[in-house]
Amino acid sequence: MRKKDLYPLHDAYASGMLPLDGRHSLYWEQSGLPYGVPVLFLHGGPGAGTFPNHRRFFDPHFFRVVLFDQRGCGRSRPSADIQDNTTQHLIADIEALRLHLGIERWIVFGGSWGSTLALAYAQAHTDHVLGLVLRGIFLGEKAEIDWFMQGIQTVFPEAWQAFHDFLPPSERQDLLASYYRRLIDPDPCVHLPAARAWSRYEAYCSTLLPNPSMHGDFGDDPGALAISRLEAHYFVHQLFLAPNQLLSGIDKIRSLPTTIVQGRYDIICPMMTAHRLAKAWPEANFVIVPDAGHAAMEPGIRMALIRAMESFKLSLGPRGHAARQTV
Repeated sequence: MRKKDLYPLHDAYASGMLPLDGRHSLYWEQSGLPYGVPVLFLHGGPGAGTFPNHRRFFDPHFFRVVLFDQRGCGRSRPSADIQDNTTQHLIADIEALRLHLGIERWIVFGGSWGSTLALAYAQAHTDHVLGLVLRGIFLGEKAEIDWFMQGIQTVFPEAWQAFHDFLPPSERQDLLASYYRRLIDPDPCVHLPAARAWSRYEAYCSTLLPNPSMHGDFGDDPGALAISRLEAHYFVHQLFLAPNQLLSGIDKIRSLPTTIVQGRYDIICPMMTAHRLAKAWPEANFVIVPDAGHAAMEPGIRMALIRAMESFKLSLGPRGHAARQTV
């Protein structure tokens, strides 16, 4: 295929704020080809937000690229807000954005928590999905949350120890509950130090090789608070999903063309979860990157994601007539 790495950075040609209710407003943007094949990028977290580099997974001469910051994330307002913030709200927000932009069907591209949300959205609104590209699979199960809170110490004991020891001894019995209490405290003197400790832990464990730039993405105070507070909120509530909900719903989306991309040494979302999804969904294309961890920008991961999008270009034809919009 012609492209195997990121496309040059291209500017957004449109952006705006979409009011969702009396409280939340959602930031969205579009780039690429205005009448190209629509693709929706779902960021991770919950709470991480989007960045300009996320546009670079997509050929701007073929795809109509839609990015948005989920409730409480990035440029959406209010920031780091957990009120009326559930998986079901986010699914409804995606539909509201689709209708606002006049899109009938789109490819849904999501990694980490974005893969969770992509699966949940596709199972709820299958008729509006052309296909899926999923990376760093997270199904929202209790065992996955327990791994993040405790199990990572088997690979990154020093990072976990710092995460653990940030809390006073009296609060270490239940790390998630203790962090959550601090993260939702209205006092910045309480929630910001906890947010920094949580985000440092996650950033440190996200790549196969040390990558200081990850600390920049997670490390500023507004970004750290959004990702830590929203992750803790969603974890405490079991991602607002029923047990085994996403695997049990695979039959609804089995016919959608799908690529699953998983780093062999992903410590945030371990390989076993992607293996379970691929076993339940043998029709999907399962790509294991042998020399990568969790982060989308690791070389092997990003090349696999680009190849997945190139495959859609081939299947949709030279100009993507089957999926081009006429709005």
